[in-house]
Amino acid sequence: MGKEKTEKVYFNPVRCKGCGYCIHACPKEAISVSDHVNAKGYNTIVVDEEKCIVCGTCYRVCPDYVFEIR
Repeated sequence: MGKEKTEKVYFNPVRCKGCGYCIHACPKEAISVSDHVNAKGYNTIVVDEEKCIVCGTCYRVCPDYVFEIR
């Protein structure tokens, strides 16, 4: 049987400035640009939970503390 994910990546689109660091760093290509524009005028990201392996790379590369793993 497969191991159930106990952790999940959460992100705060308000903090996102659309720099793309997380998109380029994600080993599973689980992060992409969304159509959502935040209050600062930036297109934010979206995480594909089916592809995400909760490796934490996005958390480590983001300069704006957009991600949280819990």
